[in-house]
Amino acid sequence: MTGLSAFEVFDDTSCVLGEGALWHPEREQLFWFDILGRRLHTPGQHWVFEDMPSCAGWIDRDTLLVATNKALVHFDIETGRSETVCDFDSDNPVTRSNDGRADPHGGFYVSTMGIDGEVNAGALYRYYRGELRQIRSGMTIPNAICFPPEGGFFHYSDTPTGMIMRQRTDENGWPVGEAEVFVDLKRSGHNPDGAVVDAEGTLWSAQWGSARLAGYDREGREIGAHPCPTAPQVTCPAFGGDDMRTLYLTSATAGLSEAEIADAPDSGRTFVTRATAPGQKEHRVIL
Repeated sequence: MTGLSAFEVFDDTSCVLGEGALWHPEREQLFWFDILGRRLHTPGQHWVFEDMPSCAGWIDRDTLLVATNKALVHFDIETGRSETVCDFDSDNPVTRSNDGRADPHGGFYVSTMGIDGEVNAGALYRYYRGELRQIRSGMTIPNAICFPPEGGFFHYSDTPTGMIMRQRTDENGWPVGEAEVFVDLKRSGHNPDGAVVDAEGTLWSAQWGSARLAGYDREGREIGAHPCPTAPQVTCPAFGGDDMRTLYLTSATAGLSEAEIADAPDSGRTFVTRATAPGQKEHRVIL
């Protein structure tokens, strides 16, 4: 399997830094963020944040847990109101939140990075039933947080390393042991950004600068890629739709010159294609 269907534009909203795509399984609705634009989007609607939001997990039908550069917040979709759940690196003016996803135990893995990409300024955290714990520090652009369907592991990446890692988790979802390399992209030159694992165990990696979403089997071997030819800076995938075979992908204009945007006019928009296998439903965050 090599040539997979190309992405088409799903929503014309242009994001400076589109990220955090999330399919809400109870609302059957896609949400995504523009981190630098400080907005949360869904088709036909958006919400403006004072701080920089980047990713979310769903708590119930009407509320999300949203990560910003200062806090994890309880966000009411119907009213647009936010309440702080806990401070999140709020005393560090250098960093903002980046990637995040709910885990099979009801926890929420979330990362930080330097607002200007400062080397080693970021970290990886997990929120679980009232406790926020840093689990890895000294990271530059932590990404690719996702979970295989059988559980017992989680994946992550520090994008500049060119590697997607795999690490075991215990019975409560906390990391144990040492992480190991799952996919090594250094030779290929692809930069791993956001990722998600489908119901068959294939990890799908958005690759910043490469205009594609690539799939890797359980052994870390590439099995194919969905191209996104009109947007090189792709960022975060999400599965959704009635049969969970609709595959969404966010993108960004950040890092592109005016000439590059002219050559890639759909940069910053959100895309869609059909997947060859269904995705997993996103896990619920348990506060």
